[in-house]
Amino acid sequence: MKRNVFQKQDDSEVPVTAQAKAEPETDASDSNESPAEQAHFIPAGDVVNLVNINQIYTDHTPPNVVFKDFNLDIKDIKTQGQFITIMGKSGCGKSTLLRYISGLQEPTSGDIYIYGKKRTDKDRIPMVFQQYTSFEWKTVLQNVALPLILKGVPKNEANEKAMDMIEIVGLAGHEKKWAKYPILSGGQLQRVAIARNLVVNPQILLMDEPFGALDTVTRKQIQVFLRSIFENAKIDPTVIFVTHSESEAVFLSTDIYILDSGPATIRHQMKIDLPQKRDDSVRYSAVFTDYVNKLGSLLEDLKKEGR
Repeated sequence: MKRNVFQKQDDSEVPVTAQAKAEPETDASDSNESPAEQAHFIPAGDVVNLVNINQIYTDHTPPNVVFKDFNLDIKDIKTQGQFITIMGKSGCGKSTLLRYISGLQEPTSGDIYIYGKKRTDKDRIPMVFQQYTSFEWKTVLQNVALPLILKGVPKNEANEKAMDMIEIVGLAGHEKKWAKYPILSGGQLQRVAIARNLVVNPQILLMDEPFGALDTVTRKQIQVFLRSIFENAKIDPTVIFVTHSESEAVFLSTDIYILDSGPATIRHQMKIDLPQKRDDSVRYSAVFTDYVNKLGSLLEDLKKEGR
């Protein structure tokens, strides 16, 4: 790997308001924080905090309550990082959580914190989707360089950084091709999307069922590729991933959260104690099989409950 593709926010950038929460509490009447914020401690070192999230769709009768006072704290695992997968049946709110973090959707009420700071419209957290999102009228190089050019990086510098990233994701030699099917395969198009999101050195990468449209062989290959990027980062990256595949979740993850629904709560959390360095051989281990079977059983139990 030529360079680190994740960039950790310096602790000095954590706002005083977040750091102050670690100090002795003052009288609540003197605080400018809402009751909800006072009730939920926001550690300065956390990556993401979702605080008292409510999501209600009133165009249904009765209203559809997806989240009610929902909380999720994603810790910062020093020196190693984390790969967190969110699972649960369709409609439980998995993708909605990613949209909150990315800023693509606002909850009905509640707060989202990124590294201890309440997220704003200026925050840009990249997200990879299941659908191919490349610009078909641009080349691979132009697609990957685009986020840098939009940030004002000179074209030559943007292209140089984009080429570094294209090599990292294994697309060297394809940079002048149009980023569309069938000129590129589905797996290659997803690599373009991943490269375009990583080229701006994100602190966090969100992925919403990014491999769902790929065939089985390609899907496994790109899982190994994604793990290799995560494993070779020189700091502690955070990937937050949504999938319906038990084996994919176990292979990729350090932690798996299982949501139930109506409204959503975190029903289970599984820590995946597999080697940090993972290749295809991991899939054939007894430990891997046990994790997949346990995860499948937990998900099946939720279905049987009719939730």
